[in-house]
Parts: sequence; structure tokens; C-alpha cells
Amino acid sequence: MQVKEILRVKGSRLLGVEPSERATQAVRTMAEQNLGSLVVIELGRMVGMLTFHEIMEALAARGGALGEIQVGEIMERDPVSTGPDMEVNDLRRTMLESGARYLPVLQDDKLLGVISFRDVAKAVLEAQDLENKMLKGYMKESPA
Repeated sequence: MQVKEILRVKGSRLLGVEPSERATQAVRTMAEQNLGSLVVIELGRMVGMLTFHEIMEALAARGGALGEIQVGEIMERDPVSTGPDMEVNDLRRTMLESGARYLPVLQDDKLLGVISFRDVAKAVLEAQDLENKMLKGYMKESPA
């Protein structure tokens, strides 16, 4: 299974935020939309990622308040990314080794979507369920 197959099932709904936007507004958007990350876009290009991890670090460093801080001050610049043709096992390894819970999917500098660790786990589980059903069907039909 490849990343593009996960994106196809998940959909490519993307919400972005500009680096100049206040972090408090980004947090509000993430909470309202039930998202763990936002793509940071400037002049039509991805320049970073904002995840709950960066928000928690900013809150810890500032005594629990974001104040007037802008997204660009706390976002992750140059996040680890993947391409649509990467195999899921390689993707899992990349996510585990980098500690990234969200990976932007890029092709020729075009943002196709964002894959979360949850998306990967769900896709792998569904693939295993399908394989199990097929094997059970094969075992029922084969002579003993």
C-alpha cells in the first residue's frame, strides 16, 4: 500500500494558516475542526507545519499563555515530508524515526495532503482485515 492510497481513502481536505496569524486563532481552528495539525502557507507555498506539539511547547515556554505570538514564531519549519509513492512500511518507519505525527505529502513541491499516524494505523488495520477475510474465504472454499 502506498501513501496515495491512504490519501484517496482519507480525502485531501486541507486547512491552512498563514505564518502571520495569531497562534490563538490557529488553536481555535484546530479545536473547531478537530485537527491535530495545520499546514502553514505563505504566498501559496507550504512553509511549515503547526501541530499540537508545537503549541504545547509554546505554552510551556510562556507560562501557559500564547498571548500575541504568531504561528510563524512557533511552527515547525521544513517538516519531514513524504511523496505519494512511498510504501506504508517506509512511511511508518519515517514517522517513528523522526517522531513526526503528521507528514505533509508533496509531489513536485505541490501539497497533496497531510497523513497522520492515525491515518496510517487505520489504513494498515483495514488492509489486514481485508486480507484476513480473503484468507478465510479461501480456506472455506479449498478442499480439506
